[in-house]
Amino acid sequence: MSRTSTAPGIGGRPAQEVESVPDTDRLGTGWVALIGGGPGDPGLVTVRGLDLLRRADVVVVDRLAPRQLLEAAGPGTEVIDVGKRPGHHLLPQEQINAVLVERARAGQRVARLKGGDPYVLGRGGEEAAACRAAGVIVEIVPGVTSAIAVPAAAGIPVTHRGLARGFSVVTAHEELVSTVPARRDHTLILLMGVAHLRRSATILLQAGAEPDTPAAIVERGFLPDQRVTTTVLRCLPDVATEVGVTAPAVIVIGDVVTVSPAWNTRVVPG
Repeated sequence: MSRTSTAPGIGGRPAQEVESVPDTDRLGTGWVALIGGGPGDPGLVTVRGLDLLRRADVVVVDRLAPRQLLEAAGPGTEVIDVGKRPGHHLLPQEQINAVLVERARAGQRVARLKGGDPYVLGRGGEEAAACRAAGVIVEIVPGVTSAIAVPAAAGIPVTHRGLARGFSVVTAHEELVSTVPARRDHTLILLMGVAHLRRSATILLQAGAEPDTPAAIVERGFLPDQRVTTTVLRCLPDVATEVGVTAPAVIVIGDVVTVSPAWNTRVVPG
């Protein structure tokens, strides 16, 4: 049921098994694969993720997962949409967990398709724990996380020699934003931050961030209508309102923003 690493364990102990679904499908053997679909472009899914999508009987899909990947599933594959939007969930998380467990226990092969990486703000840990607790075979298939890939789509590296040696990724909740370094040379990446952008900028400025710290908003990364807006921290909320920024978007704050070609068209009122 699992593939085992050939590397020796620490201190001579046996290597830990890597959780995975069976390589061959046997009738009546259900499993769940939590697949990271990447940041938007369906071509960024892993080979392993695509293989398990093709083998699935059921695909449970999130709102931000690349929908073109559903074309990889077989013609008889059932698709269950559990997409979440701010303030509106088609299914509560507990019910999603239950669907995964129930379908796998019924002998079905379940692909749980998510945007980005299932273990980066994707509730993947909860779903995997629910499967393990129920005795269901589960495999985690990493995806390209939007936290790093979407800035890259705009030409923004999260680290860059002479500009930043580290980065923080947080959701735009007040208690989290207030804990990250407010420094130009430490890149800050805000996810799910459009609705709280003004509050986040205020918290950072009050914490000592320089008002002219470069900032960028990358909307719909890796999609045909991707848009990149660059400015400085003190202007960020007003510029976002002026240009009509909408979710999904990744916000990047720090000197690395100046590496992007979009920095040449930055909007800095006054």
